[in-house]
Amino acid sequence: MDKQKKKRNRLIFRSSILAVLVAAVIFVLFSNSKDEDTIYRAGDVAPDFKLSQINGNFDADATQLSDLEGKGVMLNFWATWCGPCKQEMPYMQELYPEYKEKGVEIVAVSLDSTKLVVDNFIDEYGLTFAIPHDANAEVRDLYRIRPMPTTFFINPDGTINEIVQGSLTLDKLEGNLDAITPDAS
Repeated sequence: MDKQKKKRNRLIFRSSILAVLVAAVIFVLFSNSKDEDTIYRAGDVAPDFKLSQINGNFDADATQLSDLEGKGVMLNFWATWCGPCKQEMPYMQELYPEYKEKGVEIVAVSLDSTKLVVDNFIDEYGLTFAIPHDANAEVRDLYRIRPMPTTFFINPDGTINEIVQGSLTLDKLEGNLDAITPDAS
């Protein structure tokens, strides 16, 4: 009878420990997934970042979002291997000179792993806007980028006006750039 009691107590003790461990694992998984699912929305302040500039056609060594306060910002996340990204790049370059004069900057964050492929892409498309390189995926993770391209249209006050996942047509791109153009005073 004593053996059975000890076995029963051991079973209860082990079951209790197992239940606590399972509950802890579920809690950790739920907490982490909740944080990962937090996606920025229109009206939120766009998180600041600073990345090295790799476009030799652009006149700055680094791009920091907070330095662009007072301007509209099109923040585009892309990669050279992304087909839809390639489709929208010519539209971005076509509109950039006009919108730059109006106070809008295009910042196309490259998520490629190597700089060489991006350099070739810049040359092929004749890109003149800011192309910072997110080699360590820090900014990609900060903005929780999943599909590419993903574009954030940011108002001059630093708040997000709209987020577009997927490629942009010329008309949609122009409409979103108009929406973030600083008021002419």
